[in-house]
Amino acid sequence: MKRIYLDHNATTPVHPEVFEAMKPYFMETFGNASSVHEFGRKARVALEQAREFIAVILKCSPEEIIFTSGGTESDNMAIKGSAFANTSRGKHIVTSAIEHHAVLESCHSLKRDGFETTILKPDSKGIISPDDLLKAIRPDTVLVTIMHANNEIGTIQDIPKLAEVAHQTGVLFHTDAVQTTGKIPYTIDQLGVDMLSVSGHKLYGPKGIGLLYIKKKTNIRALSHGGSHEFKRRAGTENVPGAVGLAKAIEIAWRDMESESARLKRMVTKFVDGVKSRINDITLIGDQINRVPNTVNIAFQAVEGESIVLSLDMKGIAVSSGSACSSGAVDPSHVVLALGIPAELAQGSIRFSFGRHSQEADIDYILDTLETEIARLRSISPLYQSR
Repeated sequence: MKRIYLDHNATTPVHPEVFEAMKPYFMETFGNASSVHEFGRKARVALEQAREFIAVILKCSPEEIIFTSGGTESDNMAIKGSAFANTSRGKHIVTSAIEHHAVLESCHSLKRDGFETTILKPDSKGIISPDDLLKAIRPDTVLVTIMHANNEIGTIQDIPKLAEVAHQTGVLFHTDAVQTTGKIPYTIDQLGVDMLSVSGHKLYGPKGIGLLYIKKKTNIRALSHGGSHEFKRRAGTENVPGAVGLAKAIEIAWRDMESESARLKRMVTKFVDGVKSRINDITLIGDQINRVPNTVNIAFQAVEGESIVLSLDMKGIAVSSGSACSSGAVDPSHVVLALGIPAELAQGSIRFSFGRHSQEADIDYILDTLETEIARLRSISPLYQSR
């Protein structure tokens, strides 16, 4: 049976070049980067070369790059670390209703320490208004955290403008760039943020590695304690193979971004046009222009998303009904609901996220299968039959 993976926003396979770059640091240059002997020194060189390489691409200083275990840790570190370090200003945070759970739950956890969170609603396309942000900022606001692009619908935010609004009032700005890194070009100076999160396994790097950019002089408290690793901001033995792999993945992504983006846009356009012409009663969710090139979210009326996911999986096609971190949930996506989509329609939303191994030749099979399975599911759906 043909196997087609359309869930690249959940995770990606490690690029062969990334795997080859990492291999020596598992069995040959395996030393602890904090050790002073030759084994450790070689590991330290590899670690700092990876940091410097990433800094050149993102246009920041190497010491502003902190290696983490991934996007979730980076988000937690940015939000909780800056919140705890700036209580003299206040205990108020502003975020949006469509953030990843790593952001929303980090904000929620701070309630136990007396923090308040204002959650901004997006418009029907998933865009956060700079005017709404300005109105939400209070004298006691310490942080604004709004994602660069949404993991479920792909909508891209105007981060430079939003960061400018925050900075006009002297407030720190963090963005979760997990879904844009490797997909659209950006540099730190273009975005104008104080903190930025990246995850390796979303851009064909290994799992268990990520980074948090922290602008110089940003007041942030360490959340893990022990040694003086990562400029005393994250204790623990450094993941040298992971850092090397992340640097290589970023190099490849920036190298191939223009051609890969164009290819994905063509493929997604063909797919969307096919769905629109062959399947009735659908709703395209999110901004159809201002989005990352690989992502499309479609709601199928009167069919449950979980049923679609399982049906397509039986035919060899992997898709998602929301964030991978919420794969066990049966409720409609909080992101889709935040756009004002009715719950019964949101229940049938599916994310198709294409990637490097997606082939245009597979689109016809995907469309044929999707059309057949949606028709089958609707034939047994009381909601659809009662229309």
